[in-house]
Amino acid sequence: MLKLAINRPDDMHLHLRDGDILKHVINYSARDYGRAIIMPNLVPPITTVEMAMAYRNRILDAIDPNLAFDPLMTLYLTEHTTIRTLQMAADTPFMFGVKLYPAGATTNSDSGVMDIWRVIPLLERMAALDIPLLVHGEVVDPAIDIFDREAVFIDKVLDPVRREIPDLRIVLEHVTTKDGIDYVYASNKNLYATLTIHHLILNRNALLAGGIRPHYYCLPVLKREIHRRALRRAATSGDQRFFLGTDSAPHLSHMKENACGCAGVFSAANSLGCLATVFEEEKALEHLNSFTSVNGAFFYGLKVNPDKTHLVRKSEPAHFPKKVAIGQHDITVFDPGFPIFWHIDRNRDVFEIENNSL
Repeated sequence: MLKLAINRPDDMHLHLRDGDILKHVINYSARDYGRAIIMPNLVPPITTVEMAMAYRNRILDAIDPNLAFDPLMTLYLTEHTTIRTLQMAADTPFMFGVKLYPAGATTNSDSGVMDIWRVIPLLERMAALDIPLLVHGEVVDPAIDIFDREAVFIDKVLDPVRREIPDLRIVLEHVTTKDGIDYVYASNKNLYATLTIHHLILNRNALLAGGIRPHYYCLPVLKREIHRRALRRAATSGDQRFFLGTDSAPHLSHMKENACGCAGVFSAANSLGCLATVFEEEKALEHLNSFTSVNGAFFYGLKVNPDKTHLVRKSEPAHFPKKVAIGQHDITVFDPGFPIFWHIDRNRDVFEIENNSL
């Protein structure tokens, strides 16, 4: 039986939605993570500090009082965002970034940016205020193949912006391609990346081969095996530029299982077990703590969570819910396609910790 202790992890890319869905999914994240960067793509989007404060309060009200969890809030960038709003965000302790959604790129992104050059003055001010830009890195041009949209975004949007504003700190979120990984490696400053669990585990065959599996449909979409392998090498490398952002994104099952299904994978219920499995397969368990608990905190200027999460590899698989009930509906939990033998031990006094490693 293997035993592993890591600092309490942070999820640096999380969707919680609002209302009943928020109330039913929040404690899966609050149970296993100390903090999370909360995405602002609600309806209406979170475009002001006042809206972010109200949303944060709704999140805190929904958390089990026995759990300690700090939501780190973000703003939704539009072409109407003001310099004053950015200044308020910089002056507000619970604000941690501004999210760039190309208009139409993903769920609730219709209010996003249509022309990146219209917001260059805002990005320049963000650089001056040291506000990170969190990027959904895809173009939305219908002429561009959906499997190429990340690579084209890097070439046509991200790289020109970084040349124009080299001091802007950027997170390229949920990277899905070798192109994205190589671009981060080639950068010498101010570019970091989050990686999701489902992109580390699945390639596009899981979505399309033998029938369409709507609960594996996400944006950016799953890619070829060559890209998945590049993601796994980056995640398990220990490189400080890569850190965990699950992009756990709940949708009601019937909204995914239809002729125009929603994009998103709900992985909060079993994310750490899945991730430990990936790192074990890559013979890189010694780097799990950096990826989950250190690198993201460093980027956002936070102290590493001092308390520990204990993982135990047992001979019998861990049990996770297949569905989360939401009234008469439900949310389908991510199925990695294999049994998970890594269990989270909730009794923090069971094991002696030595060097946060095996």
